[in-house]
Amino acid sequence: NPTPVLAAVVELNGQILLARNAAWSGRMFALITGFMEAGETPQGGIAREIKEETSLDATALNLIGVYDFQRMNQIIIAYHAVCTGDVVLSPELVEYKLYEPADVVCWPAGTGYAMADFLKSKGYQPEFVEWAKRD
Repeated sequence: NPTPVLAAVVELNGQILLARNAAWSGRMFALITGFMEAGETPQGGIAREIKEETSLDATALNLIGVYDFQRMNQIIIAYHAVCTGDVVLSPELVEYKLYEPADVVCWPAGTGYAMADFLKSKGYQPEFVEWAKRD
């Protein structure tokens, strides 16, 4: 059975926060994500993950959609999170960047499709980065 994963398009002062995980090679930036814990709702779980990973407080959460990520046997539940506060990254993340929505380039995988749907909902035409095919 697929594992539910929570993801957030974090909006801070009108910009989109993308972060780089300490375990990733390269310079890829992505959404804030994490696993639901027993006894919490998806909204509660993503608010907790945002707080743990960035120190930001989610003041509004709106569902973007649900996406399959078959390569990892996951189902992604993605939210738009309007946040406040000052960014302080957890040790899990090593870097973050703030982007104007028009400057975000999406990626052709689970959370990238969530980002594209978010951008479309705000009137932007999303662009996708091309990834080399794997054998």
